[in-house]
Amino acid sequence: MIEVTDLAKNTANRMMSEEGKDNFFIRVGVEGGGCSGLMYQLTFDSDIKETDKEFESNGVKVVVDKKSFLYLVGTTLDYSGGLNGKGFIFKNPNAERTCGCGESFSL
Repeated sequence: MIEVTDLAKNTANRMMSEEGKDNFFIRVGVEGGGCSGLMYQLTFDSDIKETDKEFESNGVKVVVDKKSFLYLVGTTLDYSGGLNGKGFIFKNPNAERTCGCGESFSL
């Protein structure tokens, strides 16, 4: 399961509303790339595939493809609006190493 903080929830809901995506959910995933080997993906989506895992956290629907779920179990999705940059942050207990920007990791 992926936990969603209040700040991530409020930011995602605001962004989806501003983009006219009121009936969408958060899709998170992992793909190869980045400076540490694997990169996080986050999009707003409305299409659920047969192989997706669906769950709700903090009133937010989150969908993850089966392969990515293995890398993301126990992750917390947060949001930062600080001086080091704005954006969603993945706090992944499975990551052994992360890059400085926090957008990629390795196991």
